[in-house]
Amino acid sequence: MSIKPNADAIAPSTDSTENREAWLQAAVAKLAPIFKAIGHEVPPVKTSIGFPSGGIRSNAIGQCWARGGAKDKLNHIFISPTLGSAYEAIDTLAHELIHAVDDCVHKHGKEFKAIALAIGMKGPMRSASAAEKLKPKLEAILKELPPYPHGKLNAPAKRVQSSPPPKACCEICGYKVTVPKRFLHFGPPICPGDKVQMQCIGDWPD
Repeated sequence: MSIKPNADAIAPSTDSTENREAWLQAAVAKLAPIFKAIGHEVPPVKTSIGFPSGGIRSNAIGQCWARGGAKDKLNHIFISPTLGSAYEAIDTLAHELIHAVDDCVHKHGKEFKAIALAIGMKGPMRSASAAEKLKPKLEAILKELPPYPHGKLNAPAKRVQSSPPPKACCEICGYKVTVPKRFLHFGPPICPGDKVQMQCIGDWPD
């Protein structure tokens, strides 16, 4: 079902040279005709610079939230602050607008793929980006927009190293169980089949 765009929601802002969100809204307005040319209307959206829900540990560089999850009933799009160039931002924005058109119903399924290919994207759909058909259009849009008012945020993902949970295994039958840490002081359990004490596997206290 096509949704008529709200002009106020996607119109360029006069202060787009100073505000990142306004720059993104201006970019949405410029991208809308590309979708309209293939029969899809870009719905009203809210755009922001921010980490996707997975935070800095996530590999995602953009995210679109469905309208039903927002009080204002608009799609909310977030572009990662780790993207430093205007091209990266608008390329990611185009990807997220496909989700907005679909209202995130089909994720990266065949419906998403059909729109992505139609506007000129390529690659695995989870990371679909502009192909040769779309690249010049994005570059032309960037020439019409002011400089992207954003400095790349270098935020390396923090990896938390964790040891595997303690387990116990029966040497006779191979029966294996995970033992909650709060019960480790009881020692390894008895195998319910062979009635022998099971062997410790993993990080057990000495």
